[in-house]
Amino acid sequence: MKEIEIHGKKFIPYIAFEEIEHAIKNMANEVYDEYKDERPIFVGVLNGVVMFFSDFLKQYQGECEISFLKLKSYEGTESTGKVQIEMDIPMDVENRHVIILEDIVDTGNTLIELHRILQEKKVKSLKVATLLFKPDAYKKDLKVDLVGISIPDKFVVGYGLDFDGLGRNLPDIYQIKH
Repeated sequence: MKEIEIHGKKFIPYIAFEEIEHAIKNMANEVYDEYKDERPIFVGVLNGVVMFFSDFLKQYQGECEISFLKLKSYEGTESTGKVQIEMDIPMDVENRHVIILEDIVDTGNTLIELHRILQEKKVKSLKVATLLFKPDAYKKDLKVDLVGISIPDKFVVGYGLDFDGLGRNLPDIYQIKH
């Protein structure tokens, strides 16, 4: 891994794919242990979750269904503080066990909106599993049920995370260089 540049900003190597893969396997096993006798619905939050979602599903051993929704809360490297629904879940999730798969939880604004959306749909249970979590940035009371890797409050790209549309395809995660 070497330093990269996206939109004129420098990023340094931060988390190698092997560490990401290990965290995902542990997460998938933990979810399976809880839901092995159920058929949960994994809901991915587009677009950033695509790589995590795919790798998580490959590791999950039980029956499951999948769906997606799309929200937007970032402009550049900063959260706008406002969450917009761009695409809602296209399937009925009422009375079902739903596990939200998120690429990253930082401010928690998106998470609050996701909870609101899914509680209105009368799900049986709702859990949140996030690959990356920024505890220093998170100021909400809502519980994050499963965390793959906790990271400091610095902007990251790669492995599905982007900087104004670029960097999602990088297999590793890079942190902005200040």
